[in-house]
Parts: sequence; structure tokens; C-alpha cells
Amino acid sequence: MDAHIGAIDAVSSASNAVGALPASHSPTVFPALAASRSEATLGRHIASRLVQIGVGDIFSVPGDFNLTLLDQLIAEPALNNVGCCSELNAGYAAEGYARARGIGACVVTFTVGGLSVLNAIAGAYSENLPVICLVGGPNSNDYGTNRILHHTVGLSDFSQELRCFQTVTCHQAVVNNLEDAHEEVDRAISTALKESKPVYLSISCNLPTIPHPTFSREPVPYILSPNLSNRLGLEAAVEAAAKFLNKAVKPVLVEGPKIRVARAGKAFVELADASGYAVAVMPSAKGQFPEQHPMFIGTYWGAVSTAFCAEIVESADAYLFAGPIFNDYSSVGYSLLLKKEKAIIVQPERVTITDGPAFGCVLMKDFLRALAKKLKRNTTAFENYQRIYVPEGAPPACEPNEPLRVNVLFRHIQTMLSGETAVIAETGDSWFNCQKLRLPKGCGYEFQMQYGSIGWSVGATLGYAQATKEKRVIACIGDGSFQVTCQDISTMIRSQQRSIIFLINNGGYTIEEEIHEGPYNVIKNWDYTAFVDAIHNGDGRCWTCKVRCEEELLRAIKAGTSEMKDCLCFIEVMLHRNDTSKELLEWGARVSAANSRPPNPQ
Repeated sequence: MDAHIGAIDAVSSASNAVGALPASHSPTVFPALAASRSEATLGRHIASRLVQIGVGDIFSVPGDFNLTLLDQLIAEPALNNVGCCSELNAGYAAEGYARARGIGACVVTFTVGGLSVLNAIAGAYSENLPVICLVGGPNSNDYGTNRILHHTVGLSDFSQELRCFQTVTCHQAVVNNLEDAHEEVDRAISTALKESKPVYLSISCNLPTIPHPTFSREPVPYILSPNLSNRLGLEAAVEAAAKFLNKAVKPVLVEGPKIRVARAGKAFVELADASGYAVAVMPSAKGQFPEQHPMFIGTYWGAVSTAFCAEIVESADAYLFAGPIFNDYSSVGYSLLLKKEKAIIVQPERVTITDGPAFGCVLMKDFLRALAKKLKRNTTAFENYQRIYVPEGAPPACEPNEPLRVNVLFRHIQTMLSGETAVIAETGDSWFNCQKLRLPKGCGYEFQMQYGSIGWSVGATLGYAQATKEKRVIACIGDGSFQVTCQDISTMIRSQQRSIIFLINNGGYTIEEEIHEGPYNVIKNWDYTAFVDAIHNGDGRCWTCKVRCEEELLRAIKAGTSEMKDCLCFIEVMLHRNDTSKELLEWGARVSAANSRPPNPQ
């Protein structure tokens, strides 16, 4: 029986999601920042390390255990504090910041703040994003005393928060003495960068302001040693892969989301240039590959792929997947028509050739670059795509004052995209509609597919926009998701951001409704523009608009991109409850079938 990738019976191969820093084989050296003796405190050391690795903004919620730490952090001129309305949104913002900058940081207080931010940190872990989660902890004198403190669960053991973070961070450190604080901080930060995962760093509240000799010495540059491929393993993997691909008739390339953690985006483009293979991306890798590339054929997402893409990928006699994640969502309920004996799976540090050998300690970027030099050019799959491709038609024109349709909305969003914009798609039907957008060169694109936490996009928009002020973020957010995290619209206004938010008001959790109908998917409707106006309260630059038809949408887009281009623009779009993409209907039915499988016989 054939083994299928992304099928219910498939056994996934082992993979290693640890990212390799840096992109070259030479050490990455972060410039040191000189500190005067008065600045040689633990808090200033943390601040300088954050700046060294590229953090220019921290996202925080103050609490009595982290106040002295915040004092020290904001004393660093190159570090800006962005105060958030909730710890959850601070974590989402740090995660969105990391998507743009490669690293993010948030600061919360002990337990009540830490457990609130935990969900966002778990999302960063699942998406392979390095976030430094700084927690202001109890006074160092309280450890081991059997005292009961506020902001805890009422036990004298303070380890509950730490134990929670152990499952969703790659490293945890509790700093409650100064002797090893320097080492603990540097180890945590370097681990986050090396593994591209979040770390937990708890700092006792009485330590940030105290000088220590380890912080007053001449600053040492921050150096990360590179990961290296095993030379013999690399050569063997390339030889086996080239032999397999060169005898194929119509091979294809598919880029997956772990291309980012492997820092292998340029290497993948080089492989695409050299091979001539048709190139698709998995949905969560959209935006990682240039869609202007001559061999690009779209998003491969099984039954809900972009037009004619799945037919080319699934009919290929060989496919190379670089950094894939095959879960129930990306496999459309385990229904992908892929076979393991046709697949080469390249993970950040591991290569598996069909059903045969697996090669460990082989970095993805090294493998892709070496393979590009060994492949014979083969454009057969792309030529087949050109033969069957039929340009997508435009949705029917709207009648005057006809209620707006979702396909018309996204047709006009497409016209707004440029290299100076970035798209953020919230969990829901925006996943599917935004996948069909064609991204111009330089246009960013982000969504959270692995974790899929509703409400993520509000905080992520805040963080991403703060990290890339040269781009204008266009966020597509459903009404149900917005209600979870809406309050940090306030922080966007206070931070003078100029994102455009399309609030899709269709009366509920549409994606859940297509998986399983129920009255719990219907939400209380809000007057969303009035809500944002109340938050604005005349303080800052914010413009809101409610649209019900195409004519109103066009006026809103024109205003948002011209006279209101320097404002945060909030456009509430009224849509029919059942107006969804056809892809959501198909995907929802298949995911529902996967969820409702009966138990296996015992």
C-alpha cells in the first residue's frame, strides 16, 4: 500500500526545527555597547544586550515585580517601551515584531502576567520565532523562605510559572543572584537566537538596579558560533537527491514555513533558478518566496490550493519539500495526495530521501545550494502548468448599492498592495482569501497557521508595524477574533501607527461554523467603528469608516490611502453571514471529517 504524506496513516519523519544562525559559516558578532560604571547594572546589561541583537522596542504591561526592571530598560536610549493593554497582546506584539526583525521581547510581572502572556509565547514557539519573555520575579530574599506572596497561587513554592513555561520555551532561567546573572542572561538570549524559539527569563525585582563587576568590565562583543553541516553527510545527501531528481520527468519544488528558521530563503531561490522546476509554497510559507519568480505556480494546500497548483504538484513524479509542516490544517484534514516514495523532505538540519536514507547534521541552506549545482534543468512541470492554466476571472460587477461580497472586497485589497505594504491575515476566512492575493515584490505577508489562535492578529499587527515603520500594514481581521484582543487598538493609536485594518463583520466565528455548526458560533454584534472612536477619544490620529457596498468601499480605500494615509485607518466591512470563500467551505468539510473520526477498535 502506498504511504501518503499528510494522510491519516502516514508516519511523519523525524525533523529538527532548530534554526541555524548565522547564514554564513563565520561567527555572528553583535557590536558591544560601552557602559559607564553607573550603568553597570543587571537591568542596563539586559537592555544593552537587547539592543545589540536588534530589539528596538519592548512590549510591556507594568506590575509591581517588574517596575525596577522597566526603569532600567527605558533608561537605554536605543530601547523604546510600548505599553500594552494586556499581557496577551504584549506577547502577540513581540511575536509579530520577531516576524519582521528576527527577534522580539516582552516584559510582564510574575505569575499573573506570566500566565497571561503564556498563550502568545506558545504561539511563538509553534511558529519558530525567538521572543525574549522577561518576567519581573519575587525579591531574591523570598526564595526558600516558605513565605506566601501576592500574584501567586498561594503556595510558598514559586515554581508554578516556571514549570508552565518549560513546555513552550527552549530555555528558562530564574535570576535571583548577581553572581551568575551575566551568564544566565547571555545564555538565554543566545539560545533563543540559535534555536529560533522563545525563552523565559525571570529577574528578581530587587536586582535590576544593583551594579556588579561582571557588568562594568569592558564590554565583550556578543558572538554566536555557527552551526556547520557534516561534510560527508552533506555530500552523500546531495548525491542521493540529485540522482533521484535528475531521473524524474516532471519534478517540482515546494517551500514550507521552516525555510525562515533555517535562513534558507536565498538558497531556495537559487535552487529554483538553477533547476527550472515549477515552484509552489505551502500556505504558511506565503511571502517567503518571491511571487514574481518566473517558475512560481501558487500555493499548494491540497484541495484548496490556488488554481491548477495542486494538479501539478500531486501529479509530479518527484517533489522536494523544503521546511514543510504537515499538520491537519495544512494537509486539509490529512487529505493530501502525496506519496513518500516520491518525496525529498528537507528540514533545517535533516534531509530524508523518499522511503530511503535520512541524513542528519545537514543544514538546509548548505544542501539547497549544493544541490542547485548538481541538478539538470527541467521545466516540464512548469510547461504543463502553462498548458492547463486559465487566468482567474473577476467576480461579477456589483449593482449600485448592492451588499458587498467578500470576493469583491479582496479584489480591491489586491490593488492596495505594493512593496511598501505588508498583509496580516487573522485566523478564519481571511486565511483563504489572503492566500489568493498576489504579492508584489517586497510586500510582506504573515499569518499564524500552526497555532491558529484567534485574536492573534491585533497584537501581531501592533508589533509588526512597530518593527517595520517603512511599511504600511493591511490587516484582515474577523469580528469574532477582534473581540478577543481589540483593546490594543489603543496602543496602535498611541504609537502613531498607520495600519489599515479591515474589520470583517459577518456576525460570528465563520471558520468554526464551517467545521461544525452551532449557536455558540454566533456573537453579539458591536458597533465596531463607534468602539474604535471611543478608544480614539480625540487623542491621536485615527480614522474609522463603515462600508456596506462597493461604492462605499472604494471611497474608504481612496481616503485611507490619500488624505488619511498618516492615520490608523479602521474600515468596518459589513458582509453576509454566509458569504465565504469556496476554499473555506471545502477545507471546513474535510477538517470536520478528520475531527469526527470514530475511535479505533480496541
